[in-house]
Amino acid sequence: MTIKAVVFDAYGTLYDTQSVAAVTEAEFPGYGEIVTQIWRIKQLEYTWLRSLMRRYQDFSVITRDSLAYTLKVLGLKCDSDVFERIMEKYLHLDLYPDATATLAAMKDRKLAILSNGSTGMLTTLVRNSGLDRVLDATISVDSTKIFKPSPDAYSLIETVLGVPPAEVLFVSSNPWDACGARAFGLNVAWIERVTPEAMALACIKSDLMAPLTMFKAIRTQMDELGLEPDYRIQALAELPKLVAQHP
Repeated sequence: MTIKAVVFDAYGTLYDTQSVAAVTEAEFPGYGEIVTQIWRIKQLEYTWLRSLMRRYQDFSVITRDSLAYTLKVLGLKCDSDVFERIMEKYLHLDLYPDATATLAAMKDRKLAILSNGSTGMLTTLVRNSGLDRVLDATISVDSTKIFKPSPDAYSLIETVLGVPPAEVLFVSSNPWDACGARAFGLNVAWIERVTPEAMALACIKSDLMAPLTMFKAIRTQMDELGLEPDYRIQALAELPKLVAQHP
């Protein structure tokens, strides 16, 4: 196998979506973690629901709607300035510590992002984090008006980069995304940042299931869909060595 392009999911893979907790906790002391988890869960659900209903709204709208839902169900009130301050964090998400060095180490391949994020959100986020200097393309699903894991979304990789699926390594920490890419025919590396062993340990340490533990149980473990990633890694930093084995 030859790898000519390495394509990354953005949210949760290169960018830590949990970094919004710094803002949500500041605005709603004691609620920051649960706001962050419900927000992300509903954000993903809304992409799938809208795809199935064929009622597309871009990711910026979905992100706003899922935040509004979260605050409503938790009974949290805020004015428009606070709401916008929380939303703004999605344009300044923290990169995972090994992201920049990993991309720099693979500059001999085509590098891109394929994300459910809207074009405006992604362009701003990538520029704010400095990844615009190393990426060959930032691809949004906006043009297909359907979200991953639809095959139409993954087909954008070949359209934009001109590289067939067999020569692409797709990288995601999101299990549903890894399964979707594998079903489409891409080579897939899944970042297993949370192992089942770590999950089991977290569950027995407390009588109560913390919001973050529940989130990890729902959204970070490999799904039972009859599909397996080609590679399981624990961090982005493992990618350069893996890619070097497939010149």
